[in-house]
Amino acid sequence: MTPSPWASYPAESRGRLHPEPSDARRGPRDAFQRDRDRVIHSIAFRRLRHKTQVFLAPDGDHFRVRLTHSLEVAQIGRTLARALGLNEDLTEAICLAHDIGHPPFGHAGEDALKAAQQETGGFDHNGHTLRVLTRIERSYPDWDGLNLSWETLEGLAKHNGPQRHPGWALRAVDAQWPLALDSWPSLEAQVAALADDIAYDNHDIDDGLRAGLLTLDQLMALPLVAQGWTAVRARWPDVAPDRLARELVRTQIGTMVNDLLAETRARIAEAKVDSADAVRATPYALVGFTAGMREAERDLKRFMYANLYHHPQQLTAAAAARDVVAGLFAAFRAEPALMGEGWGDAPTDEPDRSRHVADYIAGMTDRYAVARYRAVIGPVDMPDGL
Repeated sequence: MTPSPWASYPAESRGRLHPEPSDARRGPRDAFQRDRDRVIHSIAFRRLRHKTQVFLAPDGDHFRVRLTHSLEVAQIGRTLARALGLNEDLTEAICLAHDIGHPPFGHAGEDALKAAQQETGGFDHNGHTLRVLTRIERSYPDWDGLNLSWETLEGLAKHNGPQRHPGWALRAVDAQWPLALDSWPSLEAQVAALADDIAYDNHDIDDGLRAGLLTLDQLMALPLVAQGWTAVRARWPDVAPDRLARELVRTQIGTMVNDLLAETRARIAEAKVDSADAVRATPYALVGFTAGMREAERDLKRFMYANLYHHPQQLTAAAAARDVVAGLFAAFRAEPALMGEGWGDAPTDEPDRSRHVADYIAGMTDRYAVARYRAVIGPVDMPDGL
């Protein structure tokens, strides 16, 4: 599909913090293709395969982890970008990288790091994503970070909208290379944010059903789900319900995607944007759901928090995970040498010392965090597999 005027064009990129000469030896790729590839080849991206999405140490190989979630977000993001005439490579780069800053154990781990750093600025996984990509990853001889393009970093910083009160990590990145935090980002970044919502809203239903923490009967309380289930059952009236659960999820994803495309096209036409910079100058989101779908999606989120994310089994596992992260933080902050080579030489002053320790812990996978806890502190009761 021919790119639209409002798409991001790699030839018009604002460049990289550290200028790089073109190097044809590494293939005929443009700036956004290189960004996507750098994310995929990074150590931080590989570690996502052992970081929690919803379930800690899921009993079985069929549940999602942070890596598979990121791949599914990228798949939905590419579909949306292609339909809207946007740059698919930039969209994919943002989708793939958006969760790189998550610590072990998902939001439970983030809550523990936030509490541990309460006096030193807190912790935010989105700000940490930018910190990883601009500082902590060290794959290149001439600079720290992956030296991604301005458009990719801007999209990651603002994929959920303008950042008018950024945390310390994001402020530090912005001070080094201003990302216009108070404006809306490119359409590619806005697409990535909604692709994330569509992915986890629906794929968490699939995992919740598979785990036995959700039932189809419960889900029928949601009109959006009930409508999709009615359509699925009408097409396959003689197929067992448990075999149709994933068809329900696919149907629901399609419904949300089509709603988003129709609404976004209408907003773009009304705003009369004719460039990526015109998109940034628009004081509201151009990518979004209709009012009805937006409310239905919020209802779905509320349902998932009440019935899956805050399920007693999940809360018990999350409490254990927070104890592991809090225990590691206290131990490493008191005795940095326990972090080992490359990390044990910690700053002596605050807040740098605490932030250094948090950087180390945030990079851990779930299983490595538990292994370090057992080695440094002692036994801990965690789900099988950890």
